[in-house]
Amino acid sequence: GRPTAKGTPLNFGDGAAFRLKSGRELARALLVLRLCAFPRLVRHAGTILATSRKILGARLWGGLLRATFYGQFVGGETPAEVAAAAGRLRAVGLRPMLAVPTEEDVGQEKDGEEWYEANRGAALECVGLAAATGPHPMMQLKVTALMSARLCENRHLGVSLRRLDDVAGVRRGAGRGRGSAAEGVALTRPVGGGGGAVFFLAQHAAARGVRVLVDAEQSYVNPALSLATLALMARHNRGSPWVWNTYQAYLQDGKRRLAGDAAAARRRGVCFGVKLVRGAYLELERRRAREGGNPEPVHPDLDATHRSYGECLELALGLAARDGEGVGVMVATHNEVSVLHATQRWGGGGYFWGGDGDAAAAENLNRPPFRGRMEELGIPRQGGGVCFGQLLGMCDHVSLALGEAGYAVYKSVPYGGAEATLPYLARRAQENQGVLQAARRE
Repeated sequence: GRPTAKGTPLNFGDGAAFRLKSGRELARALLVLRLCAFPRLVRHAGTILATSRKILGARLWGGLLRATFYGQFVGGETPAEVAAAAGRLRAVGLRPMLAVPTEEDVGQEKDGEEWYEANRGAALECVGLAAATGPHPMMQLKVTALMSARLCENRHLGVSLRRLDDVAGVRRGAGRGRGSAAEGVALTRPVGGGGGAVFFLAQHAAARGVRVLVDAEQSYVNPALSLATLALMARHNRGSPWVWNTYQAYLQDGKRRLAGDAAAARRRGVCFGVKLVRGAYLELERRRAREGGNPEPVHPDLDATHRSYGECLELALGLAARDGEGVGVMVATHNEVSVLHATQRWGGGGYFWGGDGDAAAAENLNRPPFRGRMEELGIPRQGGGVCFGQLLGMCDHVSLALGEAGYAVYKSVPYGGAEATLPYLARRAQENQGVLQAARRE
């Protein structure tokens, strides 16, 4: 059995946790992660994939991908393949978090409703697949796969946030009756049926015991997505956090939004779910700000983002310590230092992101820990509302070490056909430089 003693420390450096992997899995990971460590290759991944498909043909291309990138990063295409991938994770002490990897940006809207309808069906299927994966099931949800991103942006631009707050009755805490919550849910029923599908999906997932983690997207659609998610929390998060929102630490207002939404949920008397990420749209956010002549919404450099993540993490852990099972927190990161920030503390009373950046923080990796940060706050490693998350096929040395030490760890498992899933993974790799650093170390 895995050591889950209260004082078992994390050790990311010795690679012992990889004994839980088969030789074939390790060989594939070695090949794929070495390739992922070349930024130029990852930067042009989409073009390379499209060109190789034309040259090799669909059958050979698909076979090669399944033996390499697809097999490393994707859970499969059929329900049986997804179930098998979930079983492999459970066997090594990890939990699956299913994801349908489709989304759109403003300006990429699809004609008609067919694409959205197909995605709505896939999202509902995902609820059933997640429910069948075992205890504590979770799934991710991209709202712009179910409804137009332009619609979300227009709602943000065309209606004042104050008025939306009044209608939702969530952030301002206006009223505690079921009526005001229902009015808030009306925000999730826009023209075209997409919002209604979001409402129905959340209801269906809660009934099946599946927690829904709504992904944050671009900053210009996030206000509408966040309000809709808060309205769903007001409707469904009574007794347990079934609907979670995602907060991006690379945004300059990330901590403020997290604190404000947590306070709103507390006023409403509903449970609150937090998935904390750095953010995956950095270049897009900067380019759009430049083109529009606007200030960049993201932090100016990586150290500032690291500090922001640490501050948001301290806030989220404090909420979990205060409210117990009324708050759920996922520390979603590939960054070893952020994981250690959540789990370990060093002498002198300091934590990792004290203002000296990643270099100073890295020196702490070899220091003996005193007490775990979660332990210090009275948060148990399992059952205390705090869990960790990484992408399938990435940062396995961190995931496995966390699992061996007794923490709850989820792997985000995208599933679907190669053409649907690999562009999504290519975009994530291009945007998330932390993933590349993890690949080099791994």
